Amino acid sequence: MTMKLKEIRTKSDADLHEEAARLRRERYHLRVQSVTGALENPAKLRDNRRAVARILTVLGERGRLAKAKQG
Repeated sequence: MTMKLKEIRTKSDADLHEEAARLRRERYHLRVQSVTGALENPAKLRDNRRAVARILTVLGERGRLAKAKQG
């Protein structure tokens, strides 16, 4: 299940880093299943990749905002 952008924005940076790591591990397992032919829903790979991108986008936005506030 993918997280909505609103849900991502409410989480802390630490939670988002943990979630991104979990999704990357999941993507590895999905790729293994894809290669072995055991993957039932190939769209899961795309959804997973996009979920990681959403999280990294929010983390990047927060980093840029923090940097802008500093100086």
